[in-house]
Parts: sequence; C-alpha cells; structure tokens
Amino acid sequence: MKLEEALTKKVEEWIAQGLKLSEIQKRLGAELGVSMTYMDVRLLVDDLKLTPKDIEPAKPLAPTLAGPGPSAGRTAPGRAASAPPAAKPQSGVPLTGASGVSLVVDQIARPGAVVSGKVTFSDGKRADWYIDQTGHLGLVPQQAGYRPPSADLQQFQAALESELSKLGF
Repeated sequence: MKLEEALTKKVEEWIAQGLKLSEIQKRLGAELGVSMTYMDVRLLVDDLKLTPKDIEPAKPLAPTLAGPGPSAGRTAPGRAASAPPAAKPQSGVPLTGASGVSLVVDQIARPGAVVSGKVTFSDGKRADWYIDQTGHLGLVPQQAGYRPPSADLQQFQAALESELSKLGF
C-alpha cells in the first residue's frame, strides 16, 4: 500500500532529523492526514526499529532538605525526624566519592520510605536520607539546621544514583 510506504519513509526521515514523537504525531496529521495517538506513534517507531535521538540528558534528583520539627513534613506521623531507623547497612563498606562523601543504603527502609540510608559529608557531618513513595528525596541532618556544601550534595546525588541503579531502582 502506498500510504504505508510513504508513512514509513516519512517517519524514518523525521527520526533522522531528530524530531520528537509529539512532533512526528503532529506532522503525520498535517502532511499525510493520518490521525494517530502519541502511543500509536511510539509503537510505530518501535515497530520500525527506530530510536529517537535524546535531546536533553536526564537531570539528577534535587534533594529536599528537611530538618527536624513540624516543617519537615516528610516524616511519618508520631515519628521524630531525627530518630534513626532500626536498620542495618546493606554493605559493611560505605561508598565514598572523590570529595569524601560516603553513602550507605539501609537493608530495611525507614517507615514511609521506599528506600533509605545514611550519608556522611566531607566535613564529617551526618544525615539520614530517604526517598518516599512519590519519589521525593529527603535529607534529615543529625545537627539541626545543617546544610551540606553544594559540591557534597552533587557528589551525594551521583553516588546515590549509582548505588540505586545497582539495586534496581
């Protein structure tokens, strides 16, 4: 059928140009008169064994600094924010980054969290970290009002992303 061949060639051409799937969807309707949902376009591209080009790299998680007290807003009701969870670290050796940030993942996540652990920053200050069911990262410093250096936060995020990917998150 002519439409299928024209459709296939156009989609291949648009993918090669680096168009996004939503742009391809719009062009299919405008140029070829073919109305498709975004998912239909996605499946078409997959069936043609084409891979769209990634324009923007994935952005790392931005941590939410939560201190003890009512402003924390991310701890389970009736549980103090500074109380450490009763959990064993996953491994005896913490992950240490280039800036001296070390990270451990708890074997049992703290209540209300999908995954949790502890971090020690380059200045020796410690904090508990967790990711809740909505995917928000929380950081609970042991010292009230403590804010880690920006470079340490970046190192922490990189180490956390690396370790969680190893664990299948």
